[in-house]
Amino acid sequence: MHLQVTAQSCTALNYDEQIVLLTPSLLAPRTFLRIIGSSPFTPEWRAHHLGVIREKCSQALNILDRFHIVAKVNDALDDIRAAEARRMKADGYEPVLAKSRWCLLKRPSNLTAIQKVKLKDLVRYNLQSVRAYLLKEDFQQLWKYESTVWAAKFLDQWCRQVMRSRIEPMKKVARTLRAHRQLILNYFRARKEFSSGVIEGLNNKAKVTMRKSYGFRTFRVTELALYHSLGKLPEPELTHRFF
Repeated sequence: MHLQVTAQSCTALNYDEQIVLLTPSLLAPRTFLRIIGSSPFTPEWRAHHLGVIREKCSQALNILDRFHIVAKVNDALDDIRAAEARRMKADGYEPVLAKSRWCLLKRPSNLTAIQKVKLKDLVRYNLQSVRAYLLKEDFQQLWKYESTVWAAKFLDQWCRQVMRSRIEPMKKVARTLRAHRQLILNYFRARKEFSSGVIEGLNNKAKVTMRKSYGFRTFRVTELALYHSLGKLPEPELTHRFF
């Protein structure tokens, strides 16, 4: 049996240390504990979270979720587009970047017919936004790898390419990815089994559990309620039922 405990769920409860401390004591002897941390790039929070995990669960695998990584790349692309659009407008050029935000940010498969035409016209221009868009699309190839080794090679090659692009927001992203290289590769070491979808679902169930009870007086009661709702533990036979 594998039990997943997410760092974001702990943070939402504001009980990160206690969750990590109390979880192992409730596990059966043959249970393998996996603590999967999906953390944003917040230095103070990340350092605190990694310290607790490293101290209490030294074998845990910490993962920087792909959602946050892709969001960083998309934010950089959007900043480039907005800045270039303002610059072109100030210089009196044709506003080719007008209404192009979602053409550049959405996946090609999700574009509408009008957006596809707009994007096809846009990529004919030698703009920073277009070059950043191509880098962003190229980065999506990372998630297709199964091997950690080949994913690492692709990530390193992509970062080198970006650092030569002279597009500062994208270079900033590349430096961030290099700084968190091992945590990013943990996604592949975990065989790509964990994503933000699972974590956000657990977060929502934890919040709903506390909300429908109007909060709990002690952490112990909160802990038991969460284990019943998140772990699907059997309810006592005498539990009153309304239907």
